[in-house]
Amino acid sequence: MKSNKKKILLLDNGEEWGGGTNSMLELLKRINRENFSITCCFYNNYFRGNGESLDMALSSLKIPVLFIPKRKKPQWVKIIQEFFRIALFFSKNLKIFFISYVNMQWKILPNAKKISSLLILGKYDILYMNNQPSTNIEGYIAAKKLNVAVVQHCRIQPSLNKKLVKMINENCDMIIAVSHSVNVILQKHGVDEQRCIVIPNAIDTHQSLPDRFVVRMNLKISPKTFIFGTIGSLIARKSHHHILQALGKFKKINSSSNWKFIIVGTGPERQSLQDIAFRENLHQHVIFTGFQNNALDYLSTFDIFILASSKEGLPRVILEAMLVNTSVIGSNVTGTAELITHNVNGLLFEYGNIAQLTKYLTRLYNNAELRMKFTRAAGQHVRKHYVIENYVSGVESIFFQVYKQDK
Repeated sequence: MKSNKKKILLLDNGEEWGGGTNSMLELLKRINRENFSITCCFYNNYFRGNGESLDMALSSLKIPVLFIPKRKKPQWVKIIQEFFRIALFFSKNLKIFFISYVNMQWKILPNAKKISSLLILGKYDILYMNNQPSTNIEGYIAAKKLNVAVVQHCRIQPSLNKKLVKMINENCDMIIAVSHSVNVILQKHGVDEQRCIVIPNAIDTHQSLPDRFVVRMNLKISPKTFIFGTIGSLIARKSHHHILQALGKFKKINSSSNWKFIIVGTGPERQSLQDIAFRENLHQHVIFTGFQNNALDYLSTFDIFILASSKEGLPRVILEAMLVNTSVIGSNVTGTAELITHNVNGLLFEYGNIAQLTKYLTRLYNNAELRMKFTRAAGQHVRKHYVIENYVSGVESIFFQVYKQDK
């Protein structure tokens, strides 16, 4: 007897454990196994802070996982791409076109062929892609001539061009935007409105909240010490350097204040950030913890959480900070501005405006009553609008909607 379960191949080409990974796992924990059978396909078996790998996390959920081996870029590709970078210095568009063409030939098309074979051999009904369109091109190509529904989860402000939008409109059955602002960007670039739906990121609002003093005790920080904090990959997009620069100014204004700044995360910008902390004379105040699996423990320890990113989708970390009653300050960018209503449940500063960020750090540092007002409003907001059950049921409804029954 044929199973009525919809077979889904989940494709994710991420390289590190982040908010998108956690959102994916929250979905897989809760998805109805009687209706859906999911297999995951990844390029990288990355790790999180406690040594747990991606395949270990999926194994604990009894989710099968496949890996497409990541190919090392051949020397000929490096030479050709470098040639185009130099030879086409006069035209950015031509340079991008030819470098992308080479990338398509050696990487994207071979991966598309492997994904297509997996879809055929596994007799999958749906290809569900967990990143954003520009990083999932091989999935669109793989499913193009197959009777397989395609669902794209767009988890960050997308990078789009006319060719990619055409590919989406021709080959994608539904694209899930994690925020209304991401949805606006998709449609502004020409993605068909009927293919777009907003299903906001969400968190488990019923979970027990951590003790605010556990991390302080582990780090030997006095209960009287004020803690600024941020959590995120140490990459350029997260703009942690803006926070350090603002805290450098904050220190000059509040020279006798007792505070620490905790940075939770790992990534290629760590040495640069440590250098900035030293130049700003903050090395006695700043603590780099590396990747930590227990993000909520750290968020609950912070008095103020800051997210200074240049772009986001709908950052789970802000939802989590709001849940544990920590005041939030965020850059006024896609996603973040959808969660923070300025002067109601937090503060928004214009991206890169160090003076404004410094002003807000000082304002909240000196006003416990205002922090309490913001956290009260933020907690209510999260529990009303961003519960995990709505997120899961929303994604499930899309799977039912796109399922092609004439296979």
